Amino acid sequence: MATRKSSNDYSESSIRVLKGLEPVKQRPGMYTRTESPLHIIQEVIDNASDEALGGYCRNIVVTTNPDGSVSVEDDGRGIPVGPHPEEKVPTVEIVFTRLHAGGKFDKGSGGAYAFSGGLHGVGVSVTNALSSRLQIEVWREGGMHQMSFANGDVVEMLKSRPLQRDEKRTGTRVTAWPNPKYFDSPAIPLAELQRLLRSKAVLLPGVKVTLVNGKTGESQTWRYEQGLRGYLTESLAQTSSSEPVIPFFEGEQYAGADSEGFAEGEGAAWVVAWTEDGAVVRESYVNLIPTSAGGTHESGLREGLFGAVKSFVEMHALLPKGVKLLPEDVFARVSFVLSAKVLDPQFQGQIKERLNSRDAVRLVGSFTRPALDLWLNQHVDYGRKLAELVIRQAQTRLRSAQKVEKKKSSGVAVLPGKLTDCESSDVSRNEIFLVEGDSAGGSAKMGRDKEFQAILPLRGKVLNSWETEPDRLFANNEIHDIAVAIGVDPHSRKDDPDLSGLRYGRVCILSDADVDGSHIQVLLLTLFFRHFPKLIDKGHICIARPPLFRVDAPARGKKPAQKFYALDASELEVIEDKLRKDGVKDSAWSISRFKGLGEMNAGQLWETTMNPDTRRLLPVSLGDLDLLASEACFTMLMGKGEAAARRNWLEEHGNEAEADI
Repeated sequence: MATRKSSNDYSESSIRVLKGLEPVKQRPGMYTRTESPLHIIQEVIDNASDEALGGYCRNIVVTTNPDGSVSVEDDGRGIPVGPHPEEKVPTVEIVFTRLHAGGKFDKGSGGAYAFSGGLHGVGVSVTNALSSRLQIEVWREGGMHQMSFANGDVVEMLKSRPLQRDEKRTGTRVTAWPNPKYFDSPAIPLAELQRLLRSKAVLLPGVKVTLVNGKTGESQTWRYEQGLRGYLTESLAQTSSSEPVIPFFEGEQYAGADSEGFAEGEGAAWVVAWTEDGAVVRESYVNLIPTSAGGTHESGLREGLFGAVKSFVEMHALLPKGVKLLPEDVFARVSFVLSAKVLDPQFQGQIKERLNSRDAVRLVGSFTRPALDLWLNQHVDYGRKLAELVIRQAQTRLRSAQKVEKKKSSGVAVLPGKLTDCESSDVSRNEIFLVEGDSAGGSAKMGRDKEFQAILPLRGKVLNSWETEPDRLFANNEIHDIAVAIGVDPHSRKDDPDLSGLRYGRVCILSDADVDGSHIQVLLLTLFFRHFPKLIDKGHICIARPPLFRVDAPARGKKPAQKFYALDASELEVIEDKLRKDGVKDSAWSISRFKGLGEMNAGQLWETTMNPDTRRLLPVSLGDLDLLASEACFTMLMGKGEAAARRNWLEEHGNEAEADI
């Protein structure tokens, strides 16, 4: 007699292995934006742009076809079509059907792509997985080669024919029919596609980029010989009514073969303008990939500009008494276009909206500051005009902060004795770190920027407050200290609390990168979600993400010894791969695992977790989650009488977790 399989059974057959492109089809949101197919088409455009970046392509044509497909054609070298030496199948097939395969992994000397848009390695294979049909045409080595796919699978094997005598060309044409079931809307937003193609033309001076409407036959062409400067001039004319305060500050610099600390070719090109009014224009790119959320290369630009302007102001004694310049004073009225080249860029998220590579801060900052230092001291009159603008910004900021301080000065509660407060009274800039443990709190106090960062160490684990009545909250010392320190009383979601007493724009949860640290995060998030919901709604709650590993690489040749930090095991693997490609033997580097924040010295904690330019800070929000469903989930996870429900949930979903115990 057959036994009926229980839904709670967990056996060998419960484990499913996703092969090929199945992970993309199962979780498309992990690999691309699902609002529209624009990003999967961008992956194809990026490949053509990488050919142009390497100097092999002069024309890129994108065509929106009447049947809903999009074609991307370039006159580059063409994707290799011969058998792969290891896999023994056509290389073009591997590129479109395998995750983590492509020419961009070959970073060594003579590699096909020294600089490209990242190391995720899931580019056009994602395009193929999420397209109902995809056709590839390659002109290469005297032949024309074709291959077709449907839903990521090969349906027409590679076919080749020799080129005719009058056919002298190389390049690639990819035509994709995005599968509408994976996207909120099957239509590609034309305005965004136009902006994308225009930016490619800006960043590739002399390369002709064309968008063709297949229905009407109309076309638009972009080609910028002036590059970044012409683009910023055109953009500012549309957004600002005033002329720049000083002429454009522009330049480019790349590391040479003998450069210490940077790979040959790494560097940046930039153009910067300061205006009195109007909207500012800020666009940044890494290896031609648009980084709409900014990142460490923008932080490097800000650091370089601030250092040069501050040095000029101090050298000429222009700063009024009682005024202190901050980076945001220099950056407030800045418009810029920045194009960085980074050998192995690390991006936040699969869609590469933000650069996370810590070395990019030093890379861009060390190139832009000396150039602006020299320019300002060669043009002192313009330097004084710029100084006047940034000093006015600082004075405006100080006046605004004084108004806030006066408003909240009456009836201030006695602050907790263990709170190490910051000096600034600018609430929008200030932040407090709720730190796990006294030893970590000590490192944080020494490593912080005392100007705007406050530290509140927490002893032990905070009370599970999900079922605690509001009038009993202050019986717990830790919760009492948190509430008094941030300056907001506990409230419910139905209340309209007074947030005028808020003392910090960001409340950052800082705990160890282990299971206990995650538990403390959950307890604090429970507290804020239940009893301080408006702080989450207004975007004031964040989670700091300290690294789990440190890698010490030895000096090699002219390169000094380096330290790398990895958030988790996957990042550690990327760092080790990078070291191997740089010729470092496996046994030459050492890996340290941080057992807790207390093991980090002040400098390490600042560099990895607290420095706004290099840290990873996750804002907490509900996003698209349903409020009632979220509350039900919290009740199941944190409620005292929910043990049975928790056990069932763990049995059902336990195999989905990757626990680091």
